[in-house]
Amino acid sequence: MTAQQLDSTGRLRHLLTLEGMPRPVLEGLLDQAQACHDSAIGRTTDRREVLAGTAVCTLFFEPSTRTRSSFTLAAQRLGADVMSFDASTSSAKKGETDTDTLRNLEAMGVRGFVIRHPDDGAVARLAATVKPETCLLNAGDGRSGHPTQGLLDMLTIRQAKGTDFSALKVMIVGDVKHSRVARTDLHALRTLGAGEIRVCGPANLLPDDDTLAGCTVGDDLDAMIEGVDVLMMLRLQHERMSEGLVPSLEAYHARWGLNAERLRRAAPDAIVMHPGPINRGVEVTDEVADGPQSWILRQVANGVAVRMAALQAVLG
Repeated sequence: MTAQQLDSTGRLRHLLTLEGMPRPVLEGLLDQAQACHDSAIGRTTDRREVLAGTAVCTLFFEPSTRTRSSFTLAAQRLGADVMSFDASTSSAKKGETDTDTLRNLEAMGVRGFVIRHPDDGAVARLAATVKPETCLLNAGDGRSGHPTQGLLDMLTIRQAKGTDFSALKVMIVGDVKHSRVARTDLHALRTLGAGEIRVCGPANLLPDDDTLAGCTVGDDLDAMIEGVDVLMMLRLQHERMSEGLVPSLEAYHARWGLNAERLRRAAPDAIVMHPGPINRGVEVTDEVADGPQSWILRQVANGVAVRMAALQAVLG
């Protein structure tokens, strides 16, 4: 995938995945995102000259709140002309293929496409069909990848813990099997040299491939949370489950939900993260989600800066 993402000079051509991305490229994106973010006033700075006159389309074949909104804001703050595509009200409902949809928009002069799709690998397949001047950014495809979410998660960890990941104990909890966020975060954490990666959840919600290679894996949250610096709580992906994989939401919360008592077992300055949307009372309680160790809204805020950096990297 790296060959498809990078041009001959090592510059980003598309942003499709964090898997195999060279560490200097990944860290460069994080540095650029931090530069885009004005922490003193809690806003992302405007750089409207960067993409002035460039047409960008958010081409979404799945629903989205945070990703779509933050990509739209990011493109606007870079000065792009932003189009919004909703598959539910388009010719896709009449049988038009994804490729034809993209090519028609490309023919209108759209140069950048931010694509969310329900199928694994769909964005990479579309990237193989576009003109040389067209750039694609993966806003989440199937269970496989969500690179800008991974970048904003890593940026949030850097803001909380610094740029050296080698001493960090990071734990991902919950439905890893259906989570493109978990897979993407694991790629990024390995690339950035995280000291220890723990993965905890029900056995039937953990993948059976090589996704968890090198991780400490288990199902006892009370034991595995000891001394953890970063907790990434995952949403139960009901819409991607073909069968009932948990007995009940109450039973899931009792074993794998995060409450204040469990959080006290982690490192005293541990941070809590969640990619959203949160199922409150299932993955985390209100007191944790809204508590002093929650960095969940910081993740959301960082999404705009990260997506500005990503758009600038491929289109600027």
